[in-house]
Amino acid sequence: MDTIIQPRILKGFRDFLPSAEIQRADLIQKITEVYQSFGFVPIDTPVLEYTEILLRKSNGETEKQVFRFEDNGGRDVAMRFDLTVPFARFTAEHKNELYFPFKRYHIAKVWRGEKPQAGRYREFVQCDIDTVGSDSAAADFEILSVMRSALAKIGVTDITIRMNHRGVFNRFLAKIGVADRSEDILRSVDKLAKIGQEKVASELEEITGSTEKTQDILKYIAGGKDFESTLELIENLAGGPAEDTKRLRELRGMMISSGIQDTYVLDTSITRGLDYYTGVVYETFLNQLPSIGSVCSGGRYDNLAGLYMKEKVPGVGASIGLDRLIAGLEQLDLTGKKGSYLDAEIFCLDANLSIEYQKTAFQLRNKGINVEVFPDAKKMGQQYAVAEAKCIPWGILIKEEDARNGTLTLKNLLNREQFEGLTAEQAAEKIISSR
Repeated sequence: MDTIIQPRILKGFRDFLPSAEIQRADLIQKITEVYQSFGFVPIDTPVLEYTEILLRKSNGETEKQVFRFEDNGGRDVAMRFDLTVPFARFTAEHKNELYFPFKRYHIAKVWRGEKPQAGRYREFVQCDIDTVGSDSAAADFEILSVMRSALAKIGVTDITIRMNHRGVFNRFLAKIGVADRSEDILRSVDKLAKIGQEKVASELEEITGSTEKTQDILKYIAGGKDFESTLELIENLAGGPAEDTKRLRELRGMMISSGIQDTYVLDTSITRGLDYYTGVVYETFLNQLPSIGSVCSGGRYDNLAGLYMKEKVPGVGASIGLDRLIAGLEQLDLTGKKGSYLDAEIFCLDANLSIEYQKTAFQLRNKGINVEVFPDAKKMGQQYAVAEAKCIPWGILIKEEDARNGTLTLKNLLNREQFEGLTAEQAAEKIISSR
């Protein structure tokens, strides 16, 4: 007798039952609609890339998280850990086929071998948007606007988008004489929310070798009481006005003119750990659940495509972490249960009436109703149980007399209210009016 293999999945990976996958698909559809409304177009890239492509501009932490192996052809390959680096490769490889500025969206799975925790998995979906070919405040602001609009589309409005500018921070680090250690400093500051100021200060002192410089950095990332005062503070600490602080002022003006300024906070502790960012960076937090971390992050990465081509192509983008967002929505009880896309179930009361059931289903579908026919004449309790598991709101009952008269009984499966003697068209109208 063959040994039965125990069904199981790897740690950090998940199966999705219909209700969970429907929820994900609905969110993706809404996010996609917003992306498209701003003029972004879809692309796709392979799951596997040459390892040198993914890791040419990375750090040791990224290398530890990448799923990397040698394929059957002896090639050193890795699974994409985000959608931005593959997009940079894509831009370089197809630059003669693209128009600039080029605005793309890409919604797909990525893989990271990090420690699984609440809202963080080893396989997860990112919903990316990027604009390449424009180094303008308009392009930066559009990404910031799309982030806000996409979350609003799915009913998430109580958010704060925290932003900063890596250029200002780099000027500041150069001024205090630690520019050569900027990457390590940025990664340390990026941990502030996770490990706290005391541990960050300890790390910074080890990196800089100076208590005074550590205190300067802590003063910088503490910021001011509001956007304007924080901007003035970091501008002075960085050595005065420059293009980077001018960009922040332009963005602030656009926010105010659009009436959305309350969503955005200038937070000088936001640095984004990946070292390809060069300009504005941002992270988005659910105000009622900040502990779950950022659900939408990104920034400007003007030099990333330059790793794969001679020409400099400026870029800016953002990514919604769908799985972390869903985990947050579930904790806040902001997700609804949906077991199918059906409006109605035609119950099988009599197998001899199967032709009539299919005829009625066809008529209802032509009226825009999502309906299915229960395939077997099982006990009604069993049929109702299946409809309930699928969260179907309406049931349709057709007896022999109904078949002769061209009528049906429409039953509300939530409150058990029944409407007898309806035509398929009348039933469709009632179902549509209840949506």
